[in-house]
Amino acid sequence: MTANSVHTGDSALNADRRAAALRRLGDGAEIDVLVIGGGVTGAGAALDASARGLRTVLVERRDLAFGTSRWSSKLVHGGLRYLAGGRVGIAHESAVERGILIRTTAPHLVRALPQLVPLIPSIGPAQTALVRTGFLAGDLLRRGAGTPAAILPRSRRIAAAEALRLAPTVRRDGLRGGLQAWDGQLVDDARLVVALARTAAAYGATVLTRTAAFDVTGNSAMVRDSLTGETIALRPRTVVNATGVWADQVDPSIELRPSRGTHLVFSAASFGGLSAALTVPVPGSTSRFVFALPAAHGRVYLGLTDEDAPGPVPDEPKPTDPEIDFLLDTINTALREPLTRTDIRGSYAGLRPLLQTTDDSTADISRKHAVLRSPTGVITIVGGKLTTYRRMAEDAIDATIAHGGLTAGPCRTRRLPLVGAVSGAERDRIDAAPVLIERYGSEAAAIAVAARRDPSLAEPVAPGIDVIGAEFAFAVSHEGVLDADDLLDRRTRIGLVAEDRAAAAPAAAAALAPIA
Repeated sequence: MTANSVHTGDSALNADRRAAALRRLGDGAEIDVLVIGGGVTGAGAALDASARGLRTVLVERRDLAFGTSRWSSKLVHGGLRYLAGGRVGIAHESAVERGILIRTTAPHLVRALPQLVPLIPSIGPAQTALVRTGFLAGDLLRRGAGTPAAILPRSRRIAAAEALRLAPTVRRDGLRGGLQAWDGQLVDDARLVVALARTAAAYGATVLTRTAAFDVTGNSAMVRDSLTGETIALRPRTVVNATGVWADQVDPSIELRPSRGTHLVFSAASFGGLSAALTVPVPGSTSRFVFALPAAHGRVYLGLTDEDAPGPVPDEPKPTDPEIDFLLDTINTALREPLTRTDIRGSYAGLRPLLQTTDDSTADISRKHAVLRSPTGVITIVGGKLTTYRRMAEDAIDATIAHGGLTAGPCRTRRLPLVGAVSGAERDRIDAAPVLIERYGSEAAAIAVAARRDPSLAEPVAPGIDVIGAEFAFAVSHEGVLDADDLLDRRTRIGLVAEDRAAAAPAAAAALAPIA
């Protein structure tokens, strides 16, 4: 499947398209669905609605993937943890949605990732049996979801030598081998959001960042362009609130209980060339693990915490010292040489938009999503997780159509590939570097052509960084970038490491000069 067969119109998002869209809205353009929030669920909802033929507008007060959607573990997982808790329906839904993402929606952005639990002395026979049973249950989930073993292989026990090949820094003394399963991993969660928004734009949706909504009801909203200060009154037929942890600011009738998930960023060298998700049980728990995940730009992400995060919601949550200590202490139980704070190159934290329940622990609150209707008629979608965004969007738009009496076709997103989607032999024929194909799929060819035409664009944006100037230029012309933060923190993840961010800042400024 190529990008040309994915969409019906122009998918490019840029400053000129944004300005033209704002003019049309100011002239009173008719709107069937107004989606508020440019995270994975909001972008997914905009795509679902526009692909059904609805006149759709998405507004986001900051940038695409500005909130929780860029702070995930980048895993597309099959819901094994939920199965362990007896939540079979959520686990099956996760496995189904994982298969859709890997096979159809974004095969260029999702890859199969081995998951390794090293059998070190602290993991006794009982816990080994428990993990093995869980992995076998994961195999059943995969088969039940229709995902073939050729895409996600069966779980198995492996020898110590193979465990060390996958995770070279694991302690050798007493290593009895490992348990291996497979799951999905995103190259980048923010890139998935951008691809969703661009595909929605190709189906006719208006996608506007730096555009805040306020005074929202079920059929009205004011929006303000933060770049000019201009305010426009909109009269959509329906409104979807997909603002995640900020959802109660749009719909005060709901009560959220956010939880914070923290990750640490390391150089890949700290883990000796890790090629699997190194999975280490949290001491004293039978169901919680931390993960060290190989990531883009020669990095490893270590997560994940699950801490109650009451109080005002910050734009960019920060890890706490106890969370950092927890992650280091847990992963070090499995490593020959312990990691310290001096090995940490960066960190990030995200807030999950969980619905308040009667349970005391956010770790046990159901990740099942909910579609709610406010007293003013706004349809709010909350809960859930990145893997199930598509189903969340489908349910939200189904509810919106029913509530607003809209005429629309059935949901199409189960079989709709995103812009750039490519796999198999067609992927092999793309004339571009593998790292570009992993990030852009079929669009990598256009970036490679730009780099060949202008040798300056073939150069890295900073020494030692595997992003070239042509990627920055493409982000400005096609991916809706409006400032350096968009480039460094979301279209690429250079900004997760402060030193890398500073090194790449001049190239970002140069790329933005044409729209400054």
